[in-house]
Amino acid sequence: MRVSVDRDRCCSSGMCVTNVPEVFDQDDQDSLVRLRRTTFRPEEFDELRLAAQLCPGGAITVTEDRPTGTAEAGGPAD
Repeated sequence: MRVSVDRDRCCSSGMCVTNVPEVFDQDDQDSLVRLRRTTFRPEEFDELRLAAQLCPGGAITVTEDRPTGTAEAGGPAD
């Protein structure tokens, strides 16, 4: 999972910090979102998705990593 933040879209509501303070923080100067870290544990994934959904400015993007070694849907059967 990858998480990115767009500080230009951030409206400084702090919803992300309230929901996942171990991952998100707000800058001291302008209160815009910033990431505390860029690696995440699987048990945090649901909270990260929720933070992105609750962000009123749409400043948080969560990108799901595709599992390796999986067949494409509709591909040839073994």
